[in-house]
Amino acid sequence: MHLELIFILLYGLALCFIFTYSIIQVYLVHSYLKKSRGEDKVLKLDSALPIVTVQLPLFNELYVVERLIDAVAKFEYPKELLEIQILDDSTDETVDIVRRKIQPFVQDGFSIQHIHRVNRSGFKAGALAEGLLKAKGEFIAIFDADFLPNPDFLLKMLSAFEDPKVGMVQSKWEHINQDYSLLTKLQAFGLDAHFSIEQGGRNNSGHFMNFNGTAGIWRKTAIVDAGGWQSDTLTEDLDLSYRAQLKGWKFQFREQVGAPAELPAEMNALKTQQFRWTKGAAECARKNLGKVLVAKDLGLGTKVNAIFHLMNSGVFICIVLVALLSVPMLFVKNSMEQYLWLFKIGSIFILSLPILGVFYWVSISKHYTNKWKALKYFFGLFPLFLSVSMGLSLHNAIAVIEGYIGRKTPFIRTPKFNLKDKTQSWKTNVYIKKSLSPLIMLELLLTIYFIGAIFLGIYFNDYGLLPFHIMLVFGFGFVSLTSIVHSFKTVS
Repeated sequence: MHLELIFILLYGLALCFIFTYSIIQVYLVHSYLKKSRGEDKVLKLDSALPIVTVQLPLFNELYVVERLIDAVAKFEYPKELLEIQILDDSTDETVDIVRRKIQPFVQDGFSIQHIHRVNRSGFKAGALAEGLLKAKGEFIAIFDADFLPNPDFLLKMLSAFEDPKVGMVQSKWEHINQDYSLLTKLQAFGLDAHFSIEQGGRNNSGHFMNFNGTAGIWRKTAIVDAGGWQSDTLTEDLDLSYRAQLKGWKFQFREQVGAPAELPAEMNALKTQQFRWTKGAAECARKNLGKVLVAKDLGLGTKVNAIFHLMNSGVFICIVLVALLSVPMLFVKNSMEQYLWLFKIGSIFILSLPILGVFYWVSISKHYTNKWKALKYFFGLFPLFLSVSMGLSLHNAIAVIEGYIGRKTPFIRTPKFNLKDKTQSWKTNVYIKKSLSPLIMLELLLTIYFIGAIFLGIYFNDYGLLPFHIMLVFGFGFVSLTSIVHSFKTVS
């Protein structure tokens, strides 16, 4: 086979996956919109309430642990029915901060256990598993250190468990520092779509959804029945979610219940988080996808959605392939007329862009009564969001490949900052490492590569890929240069 045919085949397959992925996203939009989401029932304090264990997994969280404990202590729930477990794997002064912080609450009648492990075996999954062995609660609420749950969180969420088949209920993440920077705005843009359209769409259509690792509540028996927390993937939350649903447990998503949290404001911290999420999803696909496909009691629709749910991080590999091969494709298209018919057929894949636009527009528009403001916000952020997602694609694609081939790496936490507004700075955060990854240099080289692609398109008088190449230049340039700037802005 000629080299150009290999390039065309790889290019076409990658475009086909992206297009199919976008079709699934539109299906989720349809599922999200077709079902009315009325007000969910809220339990009353004078009703018969279950014992709840609140687990707070920590690892070196000196900036945010106090506000987390304060927030949980404000829950509108009887003290005698509330157990708080601080699952502390810290190796710094966080341990002493926690010990001092909980003393007044213990004296005030709260049941608080400070479980400090000196061996971080199994990382977060290991801490959750150890806490579960001691947990008294029928239900287990879990919050990462950067969350600030509202006082009525438990009462709003627990009513979903009146159905004995419900094993987990997930709330929607909200954002404390969304307007801190362009980086946080773009993260909020993407996460809002995930929590409304993806989680809501899958839940409404009865397909598998996932616990997001925090701001959700589990029925303890569902965790145990599914095999408990396991640390063989970096996303123990997604893994347990699939094992539980394969056991027949139902999940619910409550969009009306928000859980405020902090977004990473530093590029390298965001990359750490993205690497863990994308690699963990790939590991879960490797571990659980086969079980889903052979499950006899699952419908075809659920299996198809599970394929794209578990493999959605694979889209980053396709983005990298399409981006890299777009330059050879310019040469093929403009020097080998025998392949022009293939490019005409392939032009249908351009529909992926407006399809994804619909996906994110539905997520954004429901927050605005003034649709003109919604349009302004959408068109201001959507192109930037796509560009930066492309700029992160090489970093994330490497994570996905590592997940698929089974290369194991440790669980690296995302540094927390305790940022609420632009007057606060992350530059003195002791958890940020001042280092430059060799990958940043590759991202810079790709920026130059796609600048060359722009001039090549102009040379050939072929402007079909020009918008794509401009977005790639901005995306890789923004990601690489921001990574460098943020590395050198860190104060030791």
